[in-house]
Amino acid sequence: MNKNTSSFDERSIALHASLKGKISVESKVSVTTKDELALVYSPGVAAPCLVIAENPERVNDFTMRGNMIAVVSDGSAVLGLGNIGPRASLPVMEGKAMLFKQFADIDAFPLVLNTQDVDEIVQIVRALEPTFGGINLEDISSPRCIEIEERLQDLGIPVFHDDQWGTAIVVLAGLLNASRVVKKSLEDMNIVINGAGAAGLAIAKILSQYVSPVVVDSKGIISQLRNDLNSEKKKILSHTNKKDISGSLQDALVDADVFIGVSVAQLLTREDIQTMAQDSIVFALANPIPEIMPDEAKAGGARVVATGRSDFPNQVNNVLVFPGLFRGALDAHVPTITMDMKLACARALAFTIETPTEDVILPDPFDPRIVKVIAQAIKDSHSQHQSSK
Repeated sequence: MNKNTSSFDERSIALHASLKGKISVESKVSVTTKDELALVYSPGVAAPCLVIAENPERVNDFTMRGNMIAVVSDGSAVLGLGNIGPRASLPVMEGKAMLFKQFADIDAFPLVLNTQDVDEIVQIVRALEPTFGGINLEDISSPRCIEIEERLQDLGIPVFHDDQWGTAIVVLAGLLNASRVVKKSLEDMNIVINGAGAAGLAIAKILSQYVSPVVVDSKGIISQLRNDLNSEKKKILSHTNKKDISGSLQDALVDADVFIGVSVAQLLTREDIQTMAQDSIVFALANPIPEIMPDEAKAGGARVVATGRSDFPNQVNNVLVFPGLFRGALDAHVPTITMDMKLACARALAFTIETPTEDVILPDPFDPRIVKVIAQAIKDSHSQHQSSK
């Protein structure tokens, strides 16, 4: 542990202990008289209740539901900490709720579940629908998270697993701009994705709208020759590895234009990067230590390098997407987040950078344009879908 990390740990523990949590519930109205009490509670509250009972779709007109997101986790895949359980995951979920409020003025509430059973999680989330306008699934291990999200797409409100699709959208946005820097068409690139968990498979799915990437797991290239693939890895073969190559990660990297890592630290050397195509692009996103450090990747010939860290250029950060995505989804009453919406978000995010450079392919998370741009992309995509029916 380096000195800076130790300092952050100590300061964070002190902050959380002093606050006893990072979020709270605040009343929007003053209740200091009997008249005010009668309006917000009995007997006055019966009136909006009866309106909603007669017209359930009006619940958003009278309650917080239309601006309320549930941040749901079972604590099975928290940051880089692994399966630490629901209680230990709560500080992260509080932080996510806080970011929703800060960046997009969305009220969000953390709900950590004392179960890691897929059927139970699906049942619980279904039962939450009357209270929330959307569900952000967070830090649930793969492949369970994929099944949970897919089974909840008919809920009537957006259910979005940020670890999958938030990452995938930002990666695509960064790659669109990196392709402009190196003057290569994304459709013509040979792309290698290392890591076949939730994020890696989602990246493969979104990139397959442009190209057929090669996905590599800890045992090598995912191909038709493998007989050890789980159901999700088998499914991804319909979108990837069109040439059906096999072998190791190093085999896949030969003449590749792009490496995207969502895997483990210190996996590659500069010699590995040297086998890639000229002006290669490296997204080494393992945290806190990437698959290869930026200076090593550059020494191997990489032209554009991105990581998940804030202390290097080109940070791939999900906060660029999820606040604006849910802002747009709530405002437009979107029932589900479609692939077209995800692609629209990626393009909108990319083109907030007018002239990308090697060190600037993604905007700063604090850029005040970002939430509005992403929200508008969701609204426009939804509107186009509605008009095409």
